[in-house]
Amino acid sequence: MTSFRQLASRLLITALAATGLANTARGDITIGQTAGFTGTVAASVKEATQGARMYFDAVNAGGGINGQKITLVSLDDKFDAKLAAANAKTLIDQGVISLFLLRGTPLTQAVMPLLTEYKVPLVAPSTGAMLLHKPVHPWLFNVRATYQREAERAIEHLSLIGVDRIAIVQVDDSFGDDAVQGAHAGLAKVNKTAVAHEKYDRARPDFGPIVPRLLAQQPQAVLFIGSGTAIVQGMKAVRAAGSKAQLVTLSNNATAGFVKDLGDIAYGVIVSQVFPYERSIAKPIIKEALEAARKAGAELTPTVVEGYVSAKVLVEGLKRAGPKPTRDGLRKALEGMSHYDVGGIELGYGPTDHTGLEYVDLSIVDQAGKFRR
Repeated sequence: MTSFRQLASRLLITALAATGLANTARGDITIGQTAGFTGTVAASVKEATQGARMYFDAVNAGGGINGQKITLVSLDDKFDAKLAAANAKTLIDQGVISLFLLRGTPLTQAVMPLLTEYKVPLVAPSTGAMLLHKPVHPWLFNVRATYQREAERAIEHLSLIGVDRIAIVQVDDSFGDDAVQGAHAGLAKVNKTAVAHEKYDRARPDFGPIVPRLLAQQPQAVLFIGSGTAIVQGMKAVRAAGSKAQLVTLSNNATAGFVKDLGDIAYGVIVSQVFPYERSIAKPIIKEALEAARKAGAELTPTVVEGYVSAKVLVEGLKRAGPKPTRDGLRKALEGMSHYDVGGIELGYGPTDHTGLEYVDLSIVDQAGKFRR
C-alpha cells in the first residue's frame, strides 16, 4: 500500500511537472523565460526560443554543464507587461537560476524591479532599449546592440542612397520613444528632420487616420518602429494607399513570420540586423548555428540566430560560475567575461558595462522572402 510520504512525493513531482520545473528535483540547471508566445510578437518569440533551445539541446547532448542538464521553462505572457511580471515572479519563486530572453521593452521594464529584489540575473532580453544599457543594471546582461544604434544606422543608409524625405511611424510606448532617439540622431548627422512623425497605440493600432497624414508629406522612405503584426498592418496600409516609399523597420521584426505576414509587399523591405548574416559561414558562430538548425530541421533566420547566440552566452556564464552555479555566482561570472569570442564576434562585459555586442547591419527582403545583405 502506498505510504502517505510516497503519495506526497508523487503529488509534488506532478505539480512540478505541470509548471515545467520537475527537472530541478534532479539537480538540473533551470532557466526561466516569460515571453509573448501568443499575441502580436509570437513569430519572433517562437523563432528566438527555437534558436536558444537548439543550443541548449546541443549542450545537453554533450553531457550538460558539469553533468547538469539545462532546462528552459517558458511561460506565455501574451506580450502583456503585468502578466510578464507575474510570470517572472512565479519562475523566481520556483528557483530558476536566471531569467532569459524576455521580449519587449515595457515587459522587461516591468520585470527589472524583481531582479534587484530577488537578486536574480536576466540574460539577453530580446530588446535593444537604451534604458537597459544606461545606467548599468547590476543584474541585467544585454547581448544584442541597441535600437538607437539600429535606427541611426538605417537613417544613415537612406541618406547615403539619396533619400531626403524620411517619415517615422512609431509605437507610442517606451520602446518607440527610445528607438526614435536614434532615428533623430541619424537625421541630425545628415542635417535633416523627419517630414512626418506619427505615433500609434500599441494595444489598439489604427493606421486609418495616420497614413493619409503621413503620405500628405510625400515621403521617400518610412521608418516603422514597433513590433510584429502592427508593423505589418502599417506597411500594408501605406502600400494600399498607393505609396511606393521605401519601407524600413528594426531587427525585432527580422523573422520569417514577419515576412510571411507581409506577403506580396515584403519584397524590398529593409530590416536592420544585430547579428552576422545567417548564411555567412565565414563566421564560426553562423556555421555552428547552421549545423544545429540542420539537425533540428529548422530554418536559420536572424531571430533564430539571436536566440542561439544568447543561449551560448548564458551557457558560457554558467560554465564559468563553477560546478554548483548560483544566481550571484552567475552574475559575477558574466561580469568577468571581458573578451569572449562568441564565434567570430566578440562580446565583453564588466562591472560598468553590460552591453554585450555592438554589431549592427542592414538587410533587404528579396523576391524569395529571404533576408539578403
